[in-house]
Order: sequence, then C-alpha cells, then structure tokens
Amino acid sequence: MKLCFNEATTLENSNLEKDLAICEANGYDYIEIRSMDKLPEYLETHSIDELAEYFKTHHIKPLALNALVFFNNRDEAGHAAIIQEFKEMMAICDKIGAKYVVAVPLVTTDKILKKDIKASSVAVLEELSDIAKLHGVKIAVEFVGHPECTVNTFEDAYDIVQSVNRENVGLVFDSFHFHAMGSNIESLKNADGSKIFIFHIDDTEDFQIGLLTDDDRVWPGHGAIDLNAHIQTLKEIGYSDVVSVELFRPEYYKLTPEETIRKAKETTVKVVSKYFSI
Repeated sequence: MKLCFNEATTLENSNLEKDLAICEANGYDYIEIRSMDKLPEYLETHSIDELAEYFKTHHIKPLALNALVFFNNRDEAGHAAIIQEFKEMMAICDKIGAKYVVAVPLVTTDKILKKDIKASSVAVLEELSDIAKLHGVKIAVEFVGHPECTVNTFEDAYDIVQSVNRENVGLVFDSFHFHAMGSNIESLKNADGSKIFIFHIDDTEDFQIGLLTDDDRVWPGHGAIDLNAHIQTLKEIGYSDVVSVELFRPEYYKLTPEETIRKAKETTVKVVSKYFSI
C-alpha cells in the first residue's frame, strides 16, 4: 500500500512548498493537495508549470485535489459555480497529473428529504463524471460524519455511488467519518472494494456518536476507532491502493511541520503494516 499525506494535517503550520519538501524527505509516495487554500497560496508566487515540474523530478506524486466542496443540492447559481470550479480543477489535474478530485457533499442546517439529497447527488455526479472522463480523472466522494452533512454515513454514500454506476465515481473511505456517525462495518464488508478510491486514516477521542468534530482527531492508533477492523475489511474486499493520513488536530498545528509529517508517517505505518507492506 502506498503512503499519502493529506495537507489538512499541517493546515495551520505549513504550506504546499514545505509540505512537498518534507514529505519527499520522509518517503511519502503521494500528496493530497488542498485546492481551496494551500494551492492558491502556492500559485501567488509560483506557476502551475513549476508544480508540474516538481512532480516530474521527485518521487512524490499528486494523488488528489481536495476538494470540490458542497457539490449537491445547490441553487442554479451555486450549481453553475460548482461546474465551473470542477472544470478549472480538471485543467490543474491535466497539468500536474492528479488522479482524483475529492467531492464533499453539502453541509447545511436546512432539512432536506433524503430522496432529494440522493437525486441531486446522483445527477451532479453524473454530470461531473462526463467532464472528468475527458481528462482521465476520477471523482472520490467523501461523506462527512456530522449530522449537518447531507451525506453522512457510508451506507448513504455507497448507495449514491452505486446508483451513479460510473467507473470514475467512487468513495473516500475515511475512518473518522465512518466512526463519527456510526456507520456499520458490515456495510463495508458487503461493499465492492473497487468503489473505494482513497483511504483516509485517522483516529479520534472517544466522544459520543454524532458529536465528534474534526478537532477531535488524533494520530492513528492513539484513539477509539477500531482501525484494525477497518483495514482488515478493506483488505478482504480487495482495497490495497493508498492510505492517506488526514488530521485536523489544533495541538498538532503547534508542532513544526517536520514533526507533524514525521509523526503522521510513523503512526500510520505502525497501524497499517499489520496488514499491508507500506
């Protein structure tokens, strides 16, 4: 299994240029680029061609742009903006060779019928799929384990992806989000492993289901999530591609980026190496 770094893990104590250099030095295979903040910041002083050249001349490669945010159940103007943003992301993927775009469902306090959430999600993902196909890019849908996210369980996200039924549309399996809203491990056991595109590894403090937030994340193996069950099940259903460590812990942002990136690798490898060479 290949090792990836998600830039949220150093959101407040580093930038893309530093993340790349430190991840390269620590032997990471891939990076998930924060397209909403770290990439625009990088492009203030560098060109996209410089970034492409970096990837051509170094071991580390771009796994995904993270993320196309709130893609479903938008009004007409919001939908048009999502499509335009996605097209711009495709141009970046073409330049740097990113394989995936992570797509995050709408987060809102508005009550929306589940049938309307599914209908919108399927329709938008089909439209995005048609665009992505022209660029050889895949869409990884990331459900968010919080009550206010419109798609917040593995079961609902998997149902949407199955309904879309496109080769280039699959899921991000994030251990934190899976745990945070009580998704069922049996659902993962019955899933098609080929529909899991990216595995986000993380852990969490042991708070109640439905009340967990990103700030509660901790190093893999240092919290309450049964990561062994997650990883063993992923292996059983045929997933073995990439593990990407993604944390949002405020106290970790107080470390140097070197410390954060080194510790993220150390804890991830310790957990994953029980089941995969990494």
